[in-house]
Amino acid sequence: MCSQRNMPHSIWSLSPPQRKTLLQHVLVNDKYRFLYCYVPKVACSNWKRVLKVLSGALESVDVSIKMDHRSDLLFLSSLKPDEIRYRLAHYFKFMFAREPMERLLSAYRNKFGEIESYQKKYGVEIIKRYRKGRAKDPSVTGDDVTFGEFVRYLLDEDVEHMNEHWMPMYNLCQPCAISYDFIGSYEHLERDAEYVLQRIKAPPFVHFPVRQTWYKPVTTETVQNH
Repeated sequence: MCSQRNMPHSIWSLSPPQRKTLLQHVLVNDKYRFLYCYVPKVACSNWKRVLKVLSGALESVDVSIKMDHRSDLLFLSSLKPDEIRYRLAHYFKFMFAREPMERLLSAYRNKFGEIESYQKKYGVEIIKRYRKGRAKDPSVTGDDVTFGEFVRYLLDEDVEHMNEHWMPMYNLCQPCAISYDFIGSYEHLERDAEYVLQRIKAPPFVHFPVRQTWYKPVTTETVQNH
């Protein structure tokens, strides 16, 4: 795909909105000289824990705290163009991908099944738009959006302006504009995470967090059931 003529081969050839999205999703660690492009619903909370441990902001990846997705993290978007160029040229660059439908279902179950703010902001709009006779119904709460309705909504939306939790991985991390040294897979998360930690020469006490026992994974089977 990236060898095609019309594909971007530098972050500077992206449109300003595309570049802004990308730079806001690339995390920087200067001590271990790496860049990590995070994709929501692809283990990004655990990777952020690892980054906070490596920077000394967190004692251990196993500390039981709610993840703050902004504090104690350095984003490429906060650096000057020449600082960005240097890091893109000299740092180890990686991202993680996931089977797209499984990522989508994971976002759907999390955001519409558990988080009221998403139900109110997106759920109400989706139901009013796609459910017959509900366009002007004031009783719509947005907490019963079906997966089919959610998918219809996504097909009608402009990809560049989507919420990051369901924006396509390509648009978040632009793997043609940034030449990643490693693209890990969610399906082989433990193995690939271990490889990255070795490549960046992380201290031996830093490991990738194990999944919580309560975690219910989204699989090919659960996707088919929706």
